[in-house]
Amino acid sequence: MDLVDAHAARLPALDDRWVPRLHERAALVRGLLEGRAAGPEVSHPMDNVRRNIGLLLDGDPDKQFGMSGLAGSASAEEVLALVGEAAGFDARTAPATGPVPVDPERVLDACAEVGERLALACERRERVVLATGHPVGLMLLYAEVGRALAARGVELLRPGDGERWTAPGSERPSEIRYLWGVGMRTDGTQATHTHEGEPMRRMLAHERPDLVLADHGFAGRAIEEGVEALSVADVNDPALLLARAQGRTASVIVMDDNVRPDAYWPCFQEIVARLPRAPGSERPTLRGRRIAS
Repeated sequence: MDLVDAHAARLPALDDRWVPRLHERAALVRGLLEGRAAGPEVSHPMDNVRRNIGLLLDGDPDKQFGMSGLAGSASAEEVLALVGEAAGFDARTAPATGPVPVDPERVLDACAEVGERLALACERRERVVLATGHPVGLMLLYAEVGRALAARGVELLRPGDGERWTAPGSERPSEIRYLWGVGMRTDGTQATHTHEGEPMRRMLAHERPDLVLADHGFAGRAIEEGVEALSVADVNDPALLLARAQGRTASVIVMDDNVRPDAYWPCFQEIVARLPRAPGSERPTLRGRRIAS
């Protein structure tokens, strides 16, 4: 079995929560809490968040997400404040360790903002790249958003599909592959988690899209290359938030980015609720926009 097919087989099947329809805000909040993408305690504790902030500012390559200009550009307190503002906690009173909360309302607000920009992409029939460094956790979210975009005239690109390279010091090659229109890095045997910006650098060398929806180094390298990016970030990965504070990107959804893949259905619903009507859809409207089938 091809590794892409094998990866698809690992993912849970979609259920009716992924059928676009109107939802009360409270139901979406409850869904995020039940799936643990948000809530009073996400998977990364405060000491891990603080540690990664320090590594980012000290220039650790793994924490830069393919971007320059982040190391030494702010204080640790300033970056923690950015995380707190996005996640919904007061950084001034944050403990040295202990649980980190993420406000589900802020997650949904950020998803709505992403949805509004994607609605514009539909109206303009833009060319979009989807990619993830979390090929398990975030795959269903990106794939289903991509399906909705394609139904509305957006062209989903697959630049660099199949390109291979071997990084210095690595024993295994890296390869760009796509599942359901979503780019990911593989090592020739399986899809892999990555912070690296190199896969996106290679993708953009083949073709530059109008817009990128991604995370980790896929989003960071797009920002570095001057391509507009919408992104997802965990509380312990502050690079994209610091880039936003520098005015280099706009929308960043901050939540736990690696829970069960089917736990992100509330994000999907909030995003697609902002999209224009798809051909043949007769679903109700939300804020003046029809919901697609």
